Formats: sequence, structure tokens, C-alpha cells
Amino acid sequence: MACNPSSSSSRVDRRTIEKNRRIHMKALYSKLHSLVPHDSSRDMLLLPDQLQEAANYIKRLQMKLEKMKEEKDNLTQIKKLEMNHDKKIKSSSLMAGHQRTPQIDVREVGSALEAILITGVDFQILFSETIRVIHEEGFDVVNASFSIINDVVVHTIHAQIGESYASENGVSRIIEKLNNIVYGI
Repeated sequence: MACNPSSSSSRVDRRTIEKNRRIHMKALYSKLHSLVPHDSSRDMLLLPDQLQEAANYIKRLQMKLEKMKEEKDNLTQIKKLEMNHDKKIKSSSLMAGHQRTPQIDVREVGSALEAILITGVDFQILFSETIRVIHEEGFDVVNASFSIINDVVVHTIHAQIGESYASENGVSRIIEKLNNIVYGI
């Protein structure tokens, strides 16, 4: 039996290919092992143990990733709820008068005057201005009260004609001055 030169060269080629494959696989295992955190007190692990350690590490990372996604979803949901809550508070505040335009109504009832001022909690200075204008026009404040409903403040002021009341256009001047203060008219 004669040895076929082509078969021996193919055997050498297979050996070389297999040797290169093993070298390549060893380099890949080494790279994988370097990427996986491990206890430095351990001795070098056998290849199957290294693979098992890498697989366990990947599973732990996947579980950690899932937990982080759940936490992100929960935080996103909480943020959305907070934003919706803030929007509801702002819209209810606007509806309740928190930032609404103040309103005033002044009526003359015989020798008395009644002023009703509706404001938000941010416009308390208007109450003192209303009292000041009523006094300047010669009325004496008999009673002043307020009620708070949500963020709306309703002031009611009752006044009587005082000694310094100038009868000509007194109430109309009060209305004009108060409208100027409240509405900027």
C-alpha cells in the first residue's frame, strides 16, 4: 500500500485547521473569563466551570436588567401620576379662583353701602384697598367678613354714611375707584 501524498497533505491541513480552531477558542474563552467578574481568591477554573460561571453571570445581569426596567416603569408611572396630580391642582385652582381675576360688586342700600369682593388667596391686598377707598369717600365700615371656599375668598363689607360723606356722586366715585383698582379700568 502506497501512501497518497494528497491525503497526507489534507491530514496536515486538518491538523493545522484544528490547531488554529483550538487556539482561537482558547483566546475566546480567555476573553470571556476576563469579562466575567470572579473571586480573586479562587484558583484558575477549569473550562467547564468558567463557562458555567459566565452563564450564571449573564443570568444575574438579565434579572438585574429586568428589575431595573420594572423600577424605571414604576418611576415613570409615578412621575406621570405626579404630573396629572399637578395638572389637576392647577386646573382646580384656576376653577376655584386661585389665579382668577378678582371681582367686585358695590351696592347702595339707602344710607348703607355693601361691597362684595371675590378674590383668590393671592389678592388679599385688594381687601385693604377696598376698605381704604370706602373710608376716603366718607363711609364708616360697620362690618367686614370673609369666607374661604377652596382657594376663593369672598369678602363682604357693610358701611354706613359717615359725617365726612360728600353726597354728590359718592357711591359712583367708590365704584369707579374700586373698578380701577380691581380691573385696572
